Amino acid sequence: MKRTTTDEEVVDLRIVGSPARGRLRLLLGMVRANDPWRLVPALAKALAAALATSAIAVMNAAVWNVATGIRAERLAVISLFSVAAMVTWLIVHRRLWERPGSPSPQDREKAALYNLSTVLTLSLGVLCGLVGLYVVDFAVSLFLIDGGVLAKQVGRSVGLGDYARLASLASAAAIVGGALGSEFESDEAVRRAAYGKRERRRREQAERERQEAETAQSG
Repeated sequence: MKRTTTDEEVVDLRIVGSPARGRLRLLLGMVRANDPWRLVPALAKALAAALATSAIAVMNAAVWNVATGIRAERLAVISLFSVAAMVTWLIVHRRLWERPGSPSPQDREKAALYNLSTVLTLSLGVLCGLVGLYVVDFAVSLFLIDGGVLAKQVGRSVGLGDYARLASLASAAAIVGGALGSEFESDEAVRRAAYGKRERRRREQAERERQEAETAQSG
């Protein structure tokens, strides 16, 4: 990996045949520079919609039966699916996927690296939101749902594990519902959260160059 610098900061990164470990370190550095946790406040409206969805799910007796009877492995798969669905929605709807500037292997590799960093950044940010929802749902379910009422509904004695399953299912379903809430977020707010300052400048520059090239071809 080669760095091009000025007196103020690193302004460009180029891959010059680095091995797999070098690419991994570069990818992790790009994700860290994007600050994935900034996605949580940037998607405040989406998370508010998700919170409302999870509140309804937590108080639904039918959800109690499903959640307390489902295995932990399936809940984990459902949670991962909900994160993937939200990330996919953000990338497609907000046009965050980058296309190679040319068919050359170098440009295709760079585009793949940038896209992978975007996927990881959004995944970590959405996962933070999911964990936050889970904590809230778990606390709310413990506070509002009496153990005797829950046991009578599911037909057996219940414990903390059942409340944890209920919170997990409710938060996973809410994240998918939160994708609709992201409609109310501006493209600029999502991009500012998904990309670091340097990455936003790079993408803005690439977009300007693409538009100039299209204008030159049409002229």
